Amino acid sequence: MPSLLDDKLVRLAAFRWLAAQVARHGDVLSRPLLLHGFEYEGARIPLMSRQGIFKPRVLEDMPISITTTVHGPYDDQMSSEGLMLYSYRGTDPSHSENAGLRKAMFQRTPLIYFHGIMPSKYIPIWPVFIVGDSPNKLMFSVAVDDVSYLDRYARAGSTESIAGEQQDIGRRRYITAVITQRLHQRGFRERVLDAYQQMCSLCHLRHSELLDAAHIIPDNEPGGEPVISNGIALCKLHHAAFDNFFLGIRPDHIVEVHKAILDEKDGPMLTHGLKGLHGQQIFLPRSSRLFPSAERLEIRYKRFLLEGRNLFGV
Repeated sequence: MPSLLDDKLVRLAAFRWLAAQVARHGDVLSRPLLLHGFEYEGARIPLMSRQGIFKPRVLEDMPISITTTVHGPYDDQMSSEGLMLYSYRGTDPSHSENAGLRKAMFQRTPLIYFHGIMPSKYIPIWPVFIVGDSPNKLMFSVAVDDVSYLDRYARAGSTESIAGEQQDIGRRRYITAVITQRLHQRGFRERVLDAYQQMCSLCHLRHSELLDAAHIIPDNEPGGEPVISNGIALCKLHHAAFDNFFLGIRPDHIVEVHKAILDEKDGPMLTHGLKGLHGQQIFLPRSSRLFPSAERLEIRYKRFLLEGRNLFGV
């Protein structure tokens, strides 16, 4: 077994390494990268394993990360207080991994949260804190803090408490809510673009920087959940045209361009970029279970007909 290393220094090194990986690869990191981890003081330190609660061997007893996976065995969710809920390992509150998270809570130790958005793809969030323990529900409460907190953590002495001040509570709840919304939307984008093979379903543009996951039903309305069946991969031009009702998509997946746009005279972009789509079928995912919801498309198409009359008078 490798020698134990200073817990705080390992965590700070892990946070720095993660920041460098995000700067290099973007905010979605691969499982192989995280499994391999980084070198520190002659030891290789992975940041995750098959278990959701992970402690590298160089740390004594507190985990360094918690992970949720797509279609995983645990149902993590949000509490009524605006905190993330993270399931215990198994059903024994005294299991060593649960005990390690409980110690991290008492010592107010920062951790990393890896949110699985697709198989082998994760968004890392740090620092996060265990702020509550519910043995009867087999769940911990988790709060996110701003990375600027780590400056305080780095400066604090080994026994100095800096994470429990009253003013931290409201800030962390707000940050947690914002981060959770971002995780849902980021995961939605990745899953939709993957379903449509990284391609606009209307014009077949393949540059991911120019692609969006368009909601059929907006995410602030009933039925607007961030699920693949409520999304269509569109380039930014066609996303804007879809959102502004220049075009609609019927439940049978046929594109309709509004009559006022078809009658308009303009340059080649209008002719080829919009008019040429009229009557065409959109590109669909390979699996029918990933197709856009016919019910949602019907709702959206009716809105297209109504809003088109309001916008263009025809």
